[in-house]
Amino acid sequence: MTDQQQRVSAGRSGLSLVVAVWRAISVPVAAVLLAMLIGAVILAISGAPPLQAYGALFRGAFGSTNAIARTLEKATPLIFSGLAVAFAFKAGLFNIGAQGQLLMGALTAAVIGFAVTGLPAVIHIPLALLGGAVAAALFAMIPGALRAFTGAHEVIVTIMMNYVAINITDWLADGPLKDTSGSNIVARTPQILDTARIPTIGSVPLGFVIALITAVVIWWLLNYTTIGFEIRTVGLNPYAARYAGMRVAFTIVMTMAISGFLAGMGGAVETQGVVGRYQPGFNTGIGFDGITIALLGRTHPFGVIPASILVGAMDAGSNQMQFSAGVAKEITDVIQALILFFVAADMIVRWIIRARTTEAAGPALTTGWGQK
Repeated sequence: MTDQQQRVSAGRSGLSLVVAVWRAISVPVAAVLLAMLIGAVILAISGAPPLQAYGALFRGAFGSTNAIARTLEKATPLIFSGLAVAFAFKAGLFNIGAQGQLLMGALTAAVIGFAVTGLPAVIHIPLALLGGAVAAALFAMIPGALRAFTGAHEVIVTIMMNYVAINITDWLADGPLKDTSGSNIVARTPQILDTARIPTIGSVPLGFVIALITAVVIWWLLNYTTIGFEIRTVGLNPYAARYAGMRVAFTIVMTMAISGFLAGMGGAVETQGVVGRYQPGFNTGIGFDGITIALLGRTHPFGVIPASILVGAMDAGSNQMQFSAGVAKEITDVIQALILFFVAADMIVRWIIRARTTEAAGPALTTGWGQK
């Protein structure tokens, strides 16, 4: 091959890469822009100048070192919950139970954080983190086993399991595990020990670094291991996977367990790095936001990261937008809902017209009610 032919080939490869990347991010980018545009209309109708409001939102999220730290702090558990939902998608599973799994992880990490004493931080921090993740994985295995061996749909089961987790953790925090020190009357556990707290490196929470490393590990697991190949094959066609000799039931249970493990890590990081204890209400909605993040990130482990930072920035900057422009905090929730709507609407349109899409076009939300 001549030098000119090599340059032409390299140019075509580069162009193909650019086109592939644009196809992968075009829908999320368009969804965000459309949501922000409609959000501007809503802001104008409510009497708030859109440019001033969005400017305040940006300053609150990225305007200072403390603001950036707060944004990354908000984004950290969202990365884990987004990874949890995205990972389940790869096996054709829709894990709506990330919220309940996250709560189980948060509570377990709190218990290990305050009840286990005499350990150095280098052992106590990972012990509490892994303890919360394992507890959530075991909790997530229940709907996985029901799906694999009885055909019970994971959407229904995980929704019900959320209520189980909420009520169990609320009862424990207001009962056997309640903080009885001082004049406390609030349902919450005691403070975790300093040796269990996840520190901050400069303005970057260590939990955020752990989340980034976890995203890389999940990407490698899905794309470069036999387990990842089996998960993706089961997600594409469980019947073909079974015909090929793959253990479909085992893969489903394992996928749900890993998905719960990731959600539990998000709850543990929130307890150890932000709240410092388990208190009902402090983790509300993080697991459900994982659905938005997974869809916005196109269920790609690396796509989850900027999606989480975006949602985290909106949460972190909403107070500044409220104080500076007089905008209700709920407006940011409306914008997030619009983002999810436009991302999901693209999938609905593709499904209706039955267009041929690649994996980057998005996941199938379900594989049917009776399939195992």
